[in-house]
Amino acid sequence: MAILAVGSLEPSLEMELAGRYPLLREPVAEVTVILCGGRPGVDAALMDALPNLAAIVNFGAGVDAIDVPAARQRGIGVSNTPDVLNDTVADTALGLILDTMRGFGAADRYVRAGRWAAEGPFPYTRDVSGSTVGILGLGRIGSAIATRLLGFGCAIAYHNRHPVAGSPYRYAASPVELAESVDVLVVATAGGPDTTRLVDRAVLTGLGPRGYLVNIARGSVVDQDALIDLLASGGLAGAGLDVYAHEPHVPAVLRELDNVVLLPHVGSATARTRTAMARLAVRNLEEFLTTGRLVTPVS
Repeated sequence: MAILAVGSLEPSLEMELAGRYPLLREPVAEVTVILCGGRPGVDAALMDALPNLAAIVNFGAGVDAIDVPAARQRGIGVSNTPDVLNDTVADTALGLILDTMRGFGAADRYVRAGRWAAEGPFPYTRDVSGSTVGILGLGRIGSAIATRLLGFGCAIAYHNRHPVAGSPYRYAASPVELAESVDVLVVATAGGPDTTRLVDRAVLTGLGPRGYLVNIARGSVVDQDALIDLLASGGLAGAGLDVYAHEPHVPAVLRELDNVVLLPHVGSATARTRTAMARLAVRNLEEFLTTGRLVTPVS
């Protein structure tokens, strides 16, 4: 079976595949499986160019780089790598909440620039402990974030399309209602067309000038222009971002704002987690090549 690699494959995945599966870098009719490492992804046109394509194995939990409805329509299976990255991404979210509200990164820059000695103590910041946190998308990762925040005595609220049965957290009927009732809004929903700009200007305005946004989901979920405008004008207190609208490009104005913590999409980027993701992707590949089934198919 011919395997086509699409996107830039992680070193951990390359290591797992080394010497076991030869990979093609250009599409040919014989391709039966695509191994997707991200953008440019797999669209309907590529599927149509591969008449024997039967499965798309994705490295990553998010499948927004894949036209999943088009794959379903053509009977092509799609898998991802869920669960193995939940804890690491949740840790990243917690780190961004702490850094954004307490200003640790800005305080570090303050010391390095010699401003402590020249200007005196760093300005007061905000407590994470006891704050109210809203989670947009109470799935596996969102739930892991909520569990961590309970240790800080935070009150948790959330919004999903539907309430989560048995959840102990307060449910908000809309993203706007959620934003208006919390100190921090954490975006943990899936990417893709269904959530594009779900966090729009109205949601961001609902957070208000004392509110914070943290995004560890996808840049497409947030109206980035509105976010920049509100951060620059004082309409938001701050933001912690691991994802952006047009990665790896981050607008200069966003990079210049000192009330924003910027990470280069490293939510799951630890050696242990990326290795676990690589092994799960290879398990999907091997299972499909052996039995025609996927271990973690996208529902």
